[in-house]
Amino acid sequence: MKSRQVIRAIVGVLLCGVGLWLALPSPYREKNYIIGAGGCQLETTIVEKPAGATKGSVVLFHGISANKKIMSYLARGLAEEGLRVYVPDLPGHGRTPGPFSPARAEECGESLVRELLARGAITPERTILAGHSMGGAIAVRIASRVPVAAVIAISPAPMKATHGVSREKLLFTDPPDLPPHSLVIVGELELESMRGNAMDLVASNKDESAKYLDIPRVSHVSILFSSSAMRAAQEWSAKFLRFLPTTTLPSHRAIAGALAGFAGILLIAGPFLREAVGKIGKETAETASAPIGQPRLILEIAAGAVLVVLLLRFWIPLKGVAVFQGDYLASFLLLLGIALVAAHWSAVRSALAGSPRAVLAAAFAGLLLLILTTAWFDLTFSEAWLTASKWARFPVLLIALLPYHIAEETLLGPVKPGKGGRRLALALSLRLILWGAIMGGVLFLHNGEILMGLLALYMALFNMLQRSAMDVVRNETGSAAATALFGAILQAGFCLVIFPIT
Repeated sequence: MKSRQVIRAIVGVLLCGVGLWLALPSPYREKNYIIGAGGCQLETTIVEKPAGATKGSVVLFHGISANKKIMSYLARGLAEEGLRVYVPDLPGHGRTPGPFSPARAEECGESLVRELLARGAITPERTILAGHSMGGAIAVRIASRVPVAAVIAISPAPMKATHGVSREKLLFTDPPDLPPHSLVIVGELELESMRGNAMDLVASNKDESAKYLDIPRVSHVSILFSSSAMRAAQEWSAKFLRFLPTTTLPSHRAIAGALAGFAGILLIAGPFLREAVGKIGKETAETASAPIGQPRLILEIAAGAVLVVLLLRFWIPLKGVAVFQGDYLASFLLLLGIALVAAHWSAVRSALAGSPRAVLAAAFAGLLLLILTTAWFDLTFSEAWLTASKWARFPVLLIALLPYHIAEETLLGPVKPGKGGRRLALALSLRLILWGAIMGGVLFLHNGEILMGLLALYMALFNMLQRSAMDVVRNETGSAAATALFGAILQAGFCLVIFPIT
C-alpha cells in the first residue's frame, strides 16, 4: 500500500474514533421496548431525562423511509423539558416488521396511542402527538379521533390534491380538520406544494388555536435537526402542558459524530478496495474502447428508459418482492438491463470474460462495505442495519439489479488513464437520465411512485459514491463482471435500507 493510501486509512480510522466519541454518549435515558397494540408489534424507544418528575408525554412519529432513531434530536429536545417521549418504528420501518402501507402505519400508530392510554402510561390532557412528514399527517389524523393536549406536525405530508399535488401522490386522501392546539412547522426550502398544503391545513382549524410557522433556511430533511424548529416545539409543548419552557436545546454532537465517522469510512474505502481487489491483478491490460459512442449510448439509454417507464405503467414484474416503491425501481433497472444486455450481447459476453477470483474479491469487498456502512449509521444516526426480512429479499434484488450494472460497465468501456473523471461524469449523466425518466412517470403518467422524488438527494449521493467506488474496482481488476457485481451488491443494500417493507 502506498504511503498516501496509508495516511488516508489512518485519518479515516481516527475520524471513526472521533465519531464514536461524539455520537455514543447520551445524557438521556433511552430504552427500547416492543409494544403490542391492535395486532401491531411496534419497537418503541422511550426517551426521557434520567432524573426529575415527568411533566407529560409525547408520542412522536417518523416519516416514510425513516425510523425512530433519525428522530433522536427531536425526541431529546422534548425530553429536555421533562417529557417522556415514545418514538415507535412504524410497520416495515426500522426494527418493526411489515407489512407497511400508509393506512396500516396510521392504524398501528393509533393503536399504540390507545394502548398507552389504556395502560395509564399517558393521559390525554398531558399528552402531545407529534410527527414529521408522513408521521406529521398521522399525528394530525389520530388527534382528530383521540383527544390530546396538543399536536406538533412538522412538514406534514399533504392530504389534499391541491397546490400541484395530484391524488396519486398522496399517502392519505381524506384530511380531517386540524385539531385544536396544533402547531404546523415547515421549512422555507420545502416545495411550494408542501407549504401550500400546510397553510390549508392550518386554515381548517375551526377554533383558531392552530399556528403555522415557517423556519428559514431549512429543507424537508434538515428541519429534523433545526434548533429553531426544536425551540418552537419546546415552547408549544410548554404552553399547552402548562409549564415554563426550557432554555436548553439538545446537542448536535451525535449528528456531527455520525458524519465524521461516515467521512472516515469514505477515506478508508479507497485503500480497502485497492487492497481487497488490487492484489488479484489484471489478467491483461484493457485496451479496447467502449463498444458504442457516447451520443448513441445516451440516446439508447434515454429511449430505453422511457419505454420501460411506459411498460411499468401496466406491469411491475418485481411486485412480489414487497418493497414499497423499491419494487418499481428494481423492476425498472431489471427490464432496462435485460434490454441493453440483449442489444449488446456480443460486447457483454466479451466484457464478462475474466478472472473468477476478481469477481469473488469484488463480492467480498461489496458485502463488507455494505455491512460496515449500515452498521455505522445504525449505531450513530439511523436504523440502517438490514434485518432478517430485508436480507431475505437481498438475493432477489441483487439478481434483478445485476443486468443493468453489467450493461452499464460494458457500455462505459474500460477506465482510460487520465480520463477517469470524464468516465465518471458520463456514468452519472446516464443515471440522471434514468431518474429523469422515472420522474416523468411520476409527473406525467401519475404512477404515484413519489419516493423517487422525495429520496432524490439520498439517491444522488449514493450514485456518486457507488459509481466512484465501482471505478476503483474496475481500474484495479480490469473486470466488468467484478465491477458490476460489486455495484449491484451496494445498490441492493441501499434499496433495502431506504425503502419500507410491505
